Amino acid sequence: MINPRQIEAFRAVMLTGGITSAAELLNISQPAVSRLIGDLQYALKLTLFERRGPRIAPTSEAMSLYQVVDRAFVGLELIEQTARDLTARRGGTLRVASMPALGVGFLPRYVARFLTERPKVDIALRGSTSPIILDWVATGQCELGFAHTPIDHAAVLTQKLESLPAVAILPQGHPLAAKEVLVPQDFAGESFISTTPPTLLRYRIDTTFADHEVSRVMRVEVQLTMSACAMVAGGHGVSIVDPFTAHDYIPLGLVVRPFEPRITFDIAILRSAQVPLSMIAEDFLGGFLEETQRFRASLGGEE
Repeated sequence: MINPRQIEAFRAVMLTGGITSAAELLNISQPAVSRLIGDLQYALKLTLFERRGPRIAPTSEAMSLYQVVDRAFVGLELIEQTARDLTARRGGTLRVASMPALGVGFLPRYVARFLTERPKVDIALRGSTSPIILDWVATGQCELGFAHTPIDHAAVLTQKLESLPAVAILPQGHPLAAKEVLVPQDFAGESFISTTPPTLLRYRIDTTFADHEVSRVMRVEVQLTMSACAMVAGGHGVSIVDPFTAHDYIPLGLVVRPFEPRITFDIAILRSAQVPLSMIAEDFLGGFLEETQRFRASLGGEE
């Protein structure tokens, strides 16, 4: 019956080329290595080494056996290295889901920076609507989710971030761009690009204009806020959108202004209520929260 210590001694002899060197590698005595090799040969009923003068040489059987043994040891070393990487939060796999407002620009840029410092981490980034993201997290398909609030599910823990203000967007050269802050009355008679219902942000925008008895010209309806930003940057219409998407389009000619009264844009971080976060997910989430704080600070007078 062979044992792991015999295999370890055999591999050490094959790696170092001799009994003495193998003993030094294993930090045991030379007779102990000789005994382990002798016991292994007896158990396998194979001659693994032949004496050639003062040295020993592996037989063809030993060479064949070593190929199998080395693969096994490499597998064990890989397991140990993977465990060390996980402990040091350098390796692992993370599955993240996000609503489009974060998942098109802000979150991918953060993921890129996160991965640069962790070359052994793999990330799957998925995008969809908030109800689908909730289902992915509840069923374990994603470890973290970023969705619109409110969220209520027994299998999911929700961490609501501090609200951010929705912003008004205009084309370059629009007369309203001269104003520092826009109010509902500024949009009277303007061609307004709206997102399709039902979304909480759409509801809050419509309610605000109704409360102020302002009529907009609702000529275009889009599903995604990035479509609204692209159209406005292209020169048609005005809109009110989340700040993440708006700021992605400033380099493309979009003009962004604060809007009052404040319309909040809310984000919830979703995680499983049954399974604790992995160390990689904890690191990812901590960095994401810092990134959102920096973004909030960059808004300056827009809040």
